[in-house]
Amino acid sequence: MRTETEILDVILQTAKVLQVDAVALSGSRATPKALKDEFQDYDVVYLVENLDSLVDDLAWLDRFGKRMIEQHASLEHRQLFLMLFEDGNRIDLTLCPKKHIKEWLDSEADFTVLTDPHGLFQAHASAPQRYWTVPATATDFEKSCNEFWWVSAYVVKGIRRHQLIYAADHLYEICQKELLKLLAWQVAADKGPVDVGKNYKYLFQYLPTEKEKALVALFDFSNQENLTQSLLATQIFFHQEAQSFSHKTGFSYDKETAEKMLEYTKEKLELIDWFSALEMAHIS
Repeated sequence: MRTETEILDVILQTAKVLQVDAVALSGSRATPKALKDEFQDYDVVYLVENLDSLVDDLAWLDRFGKRMIEQHASLEHRQLFLMLFEDGNRIDLTLCPKKHIKEWLDSEADFTVLTDPHGLFQAHASAPQRYWTVPATATDFEKSCNEFWWVSAYVVKGIRRHQLIYAADHLYEICQKELLKLLAWQVAADKGPVDVGKNYKYLFQYLPTEKEKALVALFDFSNQENLTQSLLATQIFFHQEAQSFSHKTGFSYDKETAEKMLEYTKEKLELIDWFSALEMAHIS
């Protein structure tokens, strides 16, 4: 596997051959606190004058090494080349017309300039707080709670209809992400704005180990029974965290509606006894 020095060298040498105007590195390799391991990719942008001429003939991509798999995509005015090499390294390369530099900057958090002889980046600061969570407002909290309990009913419906993909999608993509947001707000209420990282990957640096274990245990959607257990455990987790957050901040929490939705879930899924046992175990 090529070293970081070797990869950065080929990135800069290729940029020189292509007469690229500026090169910057973003993502985890531009973030000092990020985990350093072999899976870190190289998120690179080439600011260019003539995008079309580079896209018309992509033979220059071979300069980076032998690719195992790749994807090419267009995003607004940019062209993306995602490349996983046979030595295990990965480069996510963006070609961005220099006149659309702000478009790239708006999509990134922190970045490090590798070469910029014309000063294209000088007027633009990085935005490392892109993935920071700030303390919630009362309105934020109210909307999040409403969204969580409203979408819980979709999950119940999906389970009852045996539409497990539908149910799992709503549970993970909405309900459990609202739970993650609430946990991040818990931290921000104590510490002020915090860097939780993309997809909350740094969140559990701020929370007790048992909360991480409790959350990870929710992600078993392998069959209808496990999906049902995940929904019920997620609801209990959210309900307890929401009450705690309400006490901490003084924000109003509609506990009556939450408990009605808990009862609705128990009734529709015919799991009253099982739910009571789970609730007691979670409290203890």
